[in-house]
Amino acid sequence: MAIRAAWMSFVGGATQGEIADRLGVSSAKVHRLIAHAQREGLVRFRVEGRPTDCLELEDEISAAFGLSSCLIAPALGPCDEQSAIGAVAEVASQHLANLLSNASVTRIGVGMGRTLKATVEAMPRIQRPDLSVISISGSLTRKLSANPFDVVQQMVERTGGEGYYLPVPYLAESIAEKDMFLKQKSVQSMLELARKSDVFVIGIGSIEDEGHLVRRGLISAEEQDKLRRDRACGDLMGRFVDIGGNLVPNALGEQAVGLHFDEVRGRRVIALVGGDGKRNATLAALRTGVITDLVLDEQLARGLSGELSGRKLKTA
Repeated sequence: MAIRAAWMSFVGGATQGEIADRLGVSSAKVHRLIAHAQREGLVRFRVEGRPTDCLELEDEISAAFGLSSCLIAPALGPCDEQSAIGAVAEVASQHLANLLSNASVTRIGVGMGRTLKATVEAMPRIQRPDLSVISISGSLTRKLSANPFDVVQQMVERTGGEGYYLPVPYLAESIAEKDMFLKQKSVQSMLELARKSDVFVIGIGSIEDEGHLVRRGLISAEEQDKLRRDRACGDLMGRFVDIGGNLVPNALGEQAVGLHFDEVRGRRVIALVGGDGKRNATLAALRTGVITDLVLDEQLARGLSGELSGRKLKTA
C-alpha cells in the first residue's frame, strides 16, 4: 500500500486527500504510508544536471590530468566526509548503471572502499545476467575475515550477474605469504579473469586515521607510521604512492595480493572518491596517469583546483 500511495503521489501527482479517497483510508494514513516509503528507500529523487561552476571545475580537472571524463557531485550542505560520500554515490550510481546497461561491457573489475560501497548501494537495479563482476584485489582482511567494503556481492544483487571473488587478503602478512597465495591455481585464474575486464571501477585509499585501511585494521599503527615516513599519500589498488604519483619503495605495497595499477594502465579506469581528507591521496592517484575517469565531491574538487592554482602561481 505504501508503494501504491507513493506512485499516486510522486508519479501521478495526486494530493493526499485524493489518494485517501482512492485507497479508502484517512489522509493521516496516506501521510504515514508515503513517509514509510521514503524511509525504506522505495522513493528516489534524481536531479538532472549540475551547477555551472561544477561543470567548469570538471573541465579544469579533466584538462589538468588528461581525463576522459570528470563528474562532480554538488555539495549537500555540511562539509563532512559522510555527506561527501553520499553526494558522490548519488552521481556515480547512475553513471555506473548507465555504463553497465551497455551490452558491450561484459566484465567489470571492481576494487573496494566506502565510496564504492555507497555507490553500489545507491545504484538502481538493472538486468545483466551476462555480466561478470570480478574482484581485482584480495577480498579478505589480514585476519581472513570478509572485508565489509568488498562490493562484488552487492553489485551482483543489483545486476543479476555472476560474481568472482579473490579469496585472499588485500595485504598479505609477508612477501613469502603473498607468493604462496599467487601460486594457487584458483588465485591465478581469478587474476587472469580480472585482467580481461572491459572496465575497472576503483576507490582511492587514504593512509590517514579516518581511512578504511586503518579503521578496518588492514594496516597496523606501525605500518601506517612507516608509510608516512616514506612520504606515502595514498593507496591505489593496494600499492602506495607519493604526492607526485610515484610508487613508494615500501615493503607493504609488495605484499598486496591483486592486480598492480600498472597492469590496468591504458585501460578504462573509473575512480570514485569522496571527502576533502583524501585530497593528497587523490592528487597522488591522479598523477600516476592510470585513472581515466573520475567522480568526486565538490569540496574535494575545489581543493584539487586550489592545489593546481597554487602550482601555477609557483611556476609563473
